[in-house]
Amino acid sequence: MVIAVAFVIVSSGFFSYYFMNQNEIDSQIIKNTINVDPEKKLLSQYGVGEFGSDHAHAAIVVFVDGEQLNFGLQQFQLSSRYIHFENHNPYIIHKHATSVPLEMLFASFGMKITPDCIILNFNEFDDIKTGRFCAGQDQSLVFYVNEEEYFSDISQYVIEDNDRILISFGDAESISKHLTYLKSLEIFDIPKKTPNYSGDNITI
Repeated sequence: MVIAVAFVIVSSGFFSYYFMNQNEIDSQIIKNTINVDPEKKLLSQYGVGEFGSDHAHAAIVVFVDGEQLNFGLQQFQLSSRYIHFENHNPYIIHKHATSVPLEMLFASFGMKITPDCIILNFNEFDDIKTGRFCAGQDQSLVFYVNEEEYFSDISQYVIEDNDRILISFGDAESISKHLTYLKSLEIFDIPKKTPNYSGDNITI
């Protein structure tokens, strides 16, 4: 009888605590469930190779309404160990593993590109264009790889050495000018260097 009473008291206390703190507890459960490193999910999704299994460089330029995104800014540098920009260069991609898609590069600094939209989530940086930019009646979103229009999902593209990639949103008449500019950029013969990786920090 004493044991039964004790059990009822303990059970009542537990359920009272849960009831009073239900929102906080449920919120923590949801947070723990969805708090998964996006890069780890992409590594598994695309079957990315071991770090150091490849080393390639490509040039990329992204124009939004005629304005080139400046990937030379600090917030875009060394954002992923597998694929990144470095040395404040605004256009050269460095890839350090096989099967790394451009999506992993974009996701590492809050950018998403679909066949119809460029989504820029740089809210903490007031000097950078942000928002959703989608193709419509007066504006187009086009992709080019090595001067050829690319009709597949550019975010799944895996760069090869010396590729030249254009992503252009806005006036279609500017595409020719953007391609000429991209062609003029030098892709340096960069010696292979292995970034030192420790926790969240990457150094060259």
